[in-house]
Amino acid sequence: MGSEAIRYLILPGWQGSPAEHWQSHWQRSLPNSVRVEQADWLNPSRADWVAALNDALAADPRPVILIAHSLGCVTVAHWAQHAPAELLRRVRGALLVAPADVERPGCPAPLQNFAPIARVWLPFPSLLVGSDNDAAASAVRAIELGRQWGSEVVILRGAGHINVQSGHHQWEQGFAYLYRLQNRIELQQRRRA
Repeated sequence: MGSEAIRYLILPGWQGSPAEHWQSHWQRSLPNSVRVEQADWLNPSRADWVAALNDALAADPRPVILIAHSLGCVTVAHWAQHAPAELLRRVRGALLVAPADVERPGCPAPLQNFAPIARVWLPFPSLLVGSDNDAAASAVRAIELGRQWGSEVVILRGAGHINVQSGHHQWEQGFAYLYRLQNRIELQQRRRA
């Protein structure tokens, strides 16, 4: 998949992704990448976050791969549940990293308006990368979400929430999962041709 043929939409989670976060590094590294900006990173509103994603997709007709982290993953599922078919067709795939289980006991109050999590089979290829020691979603829960969304699931050992606090700054090895997703997309496109 040629890098010029696709654009990348970066969807950070709660509180955004600071400059040292792997999503920010990827945004600086990947051609044609842009961040979906939210009006309020600290007090997220499900309706506002979904609308921001919808607006970002509507603003550019080129095909896109979504690169979501944490609450960004849940936003993708909520958006896909009610998205217009025209915009759904623009999404070639989604890399869903460390989804936040907003239904878990003790979930921070600002995230609870994203519950219940949309249980929708995503109409595009997706790869969910979770961790066996992520406080935001257990490995079992990440696998369950992946199955509900129709995602391929990979569970990393000891990776935490796959963010700055867990030592994932540039997360160069994460590009392997992006390439894996892109290979699945290309294979699917060849089968349809």
